Amino acid sequence: MFRNDQLAEWDRENFFHPSTHLGEFARGELAHRVIAGGTNCHIEDRDGNRLLDAFAGLYCVNVGYGREDIADAIAKQAKELAYYHAYVGHGTEASITLAKMVMDRAPEHMSRVYFGLSGSDANETNIKLIWYYNNILGRPEKKKIISRWRGYHGSGLMTGSLTGLELFHKKFDLPLAQVIHTEAPYYYRRANLDQTEEAFVAHCANALEELIISEGADTIAAFIGEPMLGTGGIVPPPAGYWAAIQAVLKKYDILLVADEVVTGFGRLGSMMGCDHYGMEADLMTIAKGLTSAYAPLSGSIVSKKMWKVLEQGTDENGPIGHGWTYSAHPIGAAAGVANLNLLDELDLIANNRVVGGYLKKTMTDALGDHPHVGEIRGEGMICAVELVKDRDNRVFFDPADKIAPRIAASMASHGVIARAMPQGDIMGFAPPFCLTKQEADQIVETMVKAVKSTLG
Repeated sequence: MFRNDQLAEWDRENFFHPSTHLGEFARGELAHRVIAGGTNCHIEDRDGNRLLDAFAGLYCVNVGYGREDIADAIAKQAKELAYYHAYVGHGTEASITLAKMVMDRAPEHMSRVYFGLSGSDANETNIKLIWYYNNILGRPEKKKIISRWRGYHGSGLMTGSLTGLELFHKKFDLPLAQVIHTEAPYYYRRANLDQTEEAFVAHCANALEELIISEGADTIAAFIGEPMLGTGGIVPPPAGYWAAIQAVLKKYDILLVADEVVTGFGRLGSMMGCDHYGMEADLMTIAKGLTSAYAPLSGSIVSKKMWKVLEQGTDENGPIGHGWTYSAHPIGAAAGVANLNLLDELDLIANNRVVGGYLKKTMTDALGDHPHVGEIRGEGMICAVELVKDRDNRVFFDPADKIAPRIAASMASHGVIARAMPQGDIMGFAPPFCLTKQEADQIVETMVKAVKSTLG
């Protein structure tokens, strides 16, 4: 469809796109796509092309596109009260209701939820609360945060430092000094191929303990990790990993932050990633699944242990000096209430377990023996295919070959959106929770075609 307007020109001349090769886009070398609509697992661009979105936006449109219940809740809230702040004890019916709904779904040892706008700002909140907590306890030196290589926790100054991916550090003077990194629980990419999974878990726990001892346990405040590595490769932890890591953290009195931005509210087939892997976090970060991205909203869920100290801090020092203008924004909160209701009413987490398991099995049956497929992994409604140059000797492709981006482009040309993950030739799939088995078949068939056309 030809459109006689200037939108493409305006886009290239005015819009600073995130996570984009700016020069290529400005010169017209990078594809320009304007998304106009969506229904369930499909989106449509303004040229009439319909695509199956096998990554749910950025693994966030969990309940699917075009949900009128959520749109109506947003419209109703905007008409009644588009905005009021949450400072000094102010609230709205939507924000208070959503807080109750979140805490009903959180582990029992958690106490309160603070609402922000994005996963990045929620993790900034978490770090401030950790520092405040240790200051109130008279431990001003206990401030360093341990993250993991390949972890993703945002792209701000502190959160970009926590993120363990080169792209988010390069030329930004990151990571900041307060952040240190330890080994990723990425068994497929272990350095010692002779290690069993159990030995690799012990290696990760030992590496963490050695880092704590070398830095000084009295300087380490917290450890942050996604229950399952997301942007760093969609990597489920090896069996026993979280139990081993938590034992080390408890030994040295180090807080645990569970970044549930991707895993929270059902992505793994459990309500929370902490439930799925037996994590007892002191802070939990939530965002994407909270509203299925129908409106911006995030949250920091605080444990009872931390909340008691935060209360003590305000008794001693007055109101806590942290807040955003848009904290607990009523439109975002209304979207969250409607979204969580829909998640329950449609039993979408159960569908995750069934259709997500089917997607992984079908992908494995179709590509598991391919000479350039090193591993197929996933949990619930999230799956990854890692591509290698030599499967038998685990030799990876040269990044300059751009294998995964080429496969993603091929899939898009055949009507399916998948994501080429950073730092490796890894194809990521995280469809909306309403995916059907027929749509899962379409994803797999299109992936097989793309692999064949790219790698033979």
